[in-house]
Amino acid sequence: MNEITGFQRDLLYVIAGLGSPKGMAIQEELESYYGSTVLHARVYQNLDTLVDDGFVEKGEQDARTNYYTLTEDGHRAIEARREWEEQYVDEIELPV
Repeated sequence: MNEITGFQRDLLYVIAGLGSPKGMAIQEELESYYGSTVLHARVYQNLDTLVDDGFVEKGEQDARTNYYTLTEDGHRAIEARREWEEQYVDEIELPV
């Protein structure tokens, strides 16, 4: 499986959480999470990479609007990351 960046992983999480979002909805969600502007070009270049690498499918809603959905590889990438994180997070004792 191809390596993905942290930003690309965040894109996968947002797509999974929103269902079949448009690019602008993805950008807005990331800006809300990061608390700062996320450049349009950064979002769409990384979405195109995820499409090319088989993690995301791009569909056409109308002549100007695309939507994005996860492929099986996209779902597997999220699941693999969650399993990896659980190895470490489960052992963390949070202060009371």
